[in-house]
Amino acid sequence: METINGYVEHIVFQNAENGYTVMNLVSQGEEITCVGACRGLGQGETICAQGEYTEHQVYGRQFRISSFQITAPQDSAGMERYLGSGAVKGIGTVLAARIVKKFGSDTFRIIEEEPERLTEIKGISEQKAREIALQMEEKKELRSAMVYLQQFGIGNALAMRIYDAYGTKLYSILKENPYRLAEDISGVGFKMADELAARIGIHTDSDYRIRSGILYALLGGVGEGNCYLPMPVLLDRSQTLLDLSSDHIRPQMDNLMMDKKIVIRGESVYASSYYYAELNCARMLYERSIPMAEAENLPSQDAAVKKQLERLAGELNMELDELQQQAVLKCIQNGLFILSGGPGTGKTSTINLIIRYFEAQGQDIYLAAPTGRAAKRMTEATGFEARTIHRMLELSSALSGEDARRINFERNEENPLEADVIIIDEMSMVDIQLFQALLKAVIPGTRLVLVGDVNQLPSVGPGQVLRDLIESGVFPMVKLQKIFRQAEKSDIIVNAHRINQGEQIALDNQSRDFFHLERNDVNVIYKHMIQLIREKLPKYVNATPFDIQVLTPMRKGALGCETLNGILQKYLNPPDGHKREHVSGNTIYREGDKVMQIRNNYQLEWEVVSRYGIPVDKGTGIFNGDMGRILEINEAASVLVVEYDEQRRVTYPFSLLDELELSYAVTIHKSQGSEYPAVILPLLAGPKMLFNRNLLYTGITRAKSCVTILGSSDTVRGMIDNVSENRRYTGLRERIREVFDMGEGS
Repeated sequence: METINGYVEHIVFQNAENGYTVMNLVSQGEEITCVGACRGLGQGETICAQGEYTEHQVYGRQFRISSFQITAPQDSAGMERYLGSGAVKGIGTVLAARIVKKFGSDTFRIIEEEPERLTEIKGISEQKAREIALQMEEKKELRSAMVYLQQFGIGNALAMRIYDAYGTKLYSILKENPYRLAEDISGVGFKMADELAARIGIHTDSDYRIRSGILYALLGGVGEGNCYLPMPVLLDRSQTLLDLSSDHIRPQMDNLMMDKKIVIRGESVYASSYYYAELNCARMLYERSIPMAEAENLPSQDAAVKKQLERLAGELNMELDELQQQAVLKCIQNGLFILSGGPGTGKTSTINLIIRYFEAQGQDIYLAAPTGRAAKRMTEATGFEARTIHRMLELSSALSGEDARRINFERNEENPLEADVIIIDEMSMVDIQLFQALLKAVIPGTRLVLVGDVNQLPSVGPGQVLRDLIESGVFPMVKLQKIFRQAEKSDIIVNAHRINQGEQIALDNQSRDFFHLERNDVNVIYKHMIQLIREKLPKYVNATPFDIQVLTPMRKGALGCETLNGILQKYLNPPDGHKREHVSGNTIYREGDKVMQIRNNYQLEWEVVSRYGIPVDKGTGIFNGDMGRILEINEAASVLVVEYDEQRRVTYPFSLLDELELSYAVTIHKSQGSEYPAVILPLLAGPKMLFNRNLLYTGITRAKSCVTILGSSDTVRGMIDNVSENRRYTGLRERIREVFDMGEGS
């Protein structure tokens, strides 16, 4: 680690979002190109920087800054340079020269302690003198805060976020309750706040520490898909995290409940927002599930409606079975209706029939799905435009700063969706928060049709909404069961249903779309996987190698997506002198790579550009599971450009690359809502709770034309027999029953 001192001669580039800066620093008469996170640094500043020299393949020798401190200029020349750099608004080079000529090396003291004396300089009024002094004071406070935070090991970028959030209050907050940072500051978790508290000298049995630890454990459960944790589970996790006894922890739960941070219902402990999300959903469902007024006349029209449905089915060239007809009739009769069923059972045909019926009634119909891929499939299957739920609800980018972590929609109870019928597909993927936002935007009187396969894996986010809705038993529902003739020709569909029913499947390779290659050596699996992707499958399913998707149960291990992505990148998108690269952490990002967004980011802006580079559409929000390709890597600007479905382009600053990962291989859970021409499933031994029937069923049903299992037939048979699933702690089913029981009794 080396240290250099100098002044900022010129800022070449500075990213306002992450502070990444390219600048020319003059040190001992030598001009040095420096790069690093230097948010808040301006031209003319004098700094002391720590880092190391590196050799960039394009830009040559650079000093890469790991940390820096802003120091006050020590001589008149430095003071004049700083004041004339534009760092202080209202002072240019001429005025800076006058000020320093008048006050010399005493200039900064005069500005800070006797600002009224600036009026002695021609061109400076009393008001301007006050403004100059105020700016210098603010910059002095920022410098002091940065130095103070650096002693606790806090880097410049995080220090700036803390200062932006708290200003000069940060000193009292850190001394009294540093755990507030975990709640208020993006990028600070409990463990970082705990380390900071230990450095400051906060006791391990501090009330603040215990409360923060409980909330951290509770939100860790949310990250696993739970809406609450049972009291014994939460106590156990909190004890392990805090290294304290339950006698210390349990009283603080009562205090958190008094502060309305948590809700305790019996043995269930919720973070407040998730309890009220469930309760609000239950109340809104009750209001929106009341039978439609025209349904009272339906029995007398029953024959005419059935005749109309038969005519519409004929126009669609579909076989209309009794359950499909019943589904449309129930949809007409009720404000809320659930349509369920596995692959090949006619869900899409039934949706088409519902659309055609209500279209003939002159009603406005909205179609939506949780992901861009699922919405695209819905559009192709129905011929009607389908959007993502986020886009239908008009995701807003109005929130900024720390509020950017919250989701905000333009469509809500005050500005509802203007539709007569709303149909949502792939409901198994919808989590409790998105469902709450959807219901807020649907007014009573609008029909809401929820479509999904409850046997798919639950949503990535917290909750198991579709399952809870069905298991509550209070909503009209039809589950389609008949596999139609065309679907019977697909062994993907036939085997999926057999797996779902616990029946073993044939692995004899007598199929045209379902194959199994018995391989028990990991290196042999790698070899055949690459061969299948590069040579065999693209021709077989008429697709490109990048359309073939590897789906794995795990993240870690020899056949986990982390290892597989490194191997597949090497062979599918190898290094090339024409492809730019960027290393972030343990990942090499290369132009042309397949990547996936791994968490919801409601503030990321995207745009669609024409062939001439002119923006034709734009919006905000890229979501967990969205997949795209890297179009460009720009080291000078410190950004990476990804193109997602529908030609949406997003520019990522390098600081956000922890939200991206390679996606040549992805977990089966992350593949929900997607459909690929061909899927490869590498399956050897794995944890029993993970290698279950539910996971295998979901993986197989992601394939449109071909499934290839590479691995052990014993593992496949074991997964079919294994009905264990990771239980999710959710209470929506109970909240629904409570609300409906109260409603019916009133």
